[in-house]
Amino acid sequence: MTTTEFATLRRSIEQLRQSVSGVRSAFGDGPEVRRLMNDLERLEIDATELASAEPVRQPNNRVPEHVVVPDTPLDEAMFSDADDEGLGGYHGDRS
Repeated sequence: MTTTEFATLRRSIEQLRQSVSGVRSAFGDGPEVRRLMNDLERLEIDATELASAEPVRQPNNRVPEHVVVPDTPLDEAMFSDADDEGLGGYHGDRS
């Protein structure tokens, strides 16, 4: 993680802390608010651990394969025995 990325993450966590603090002031210390506080604490712990971790490199630094999906119409015969959603399993002439 670069210094800029880590600074952005820390700033975001601090903004979240302020937001959660506002929620706590408005809603009290209910279970939902305590879970948010716990999640925020976990996020801070993970961010701290991530700052000292080495990035995981992908083997051979491969770029994911680019898959082209054609926008030509599909063969209608592929769907000849399929039910149309929303029509309650209508079986009959589809024309």
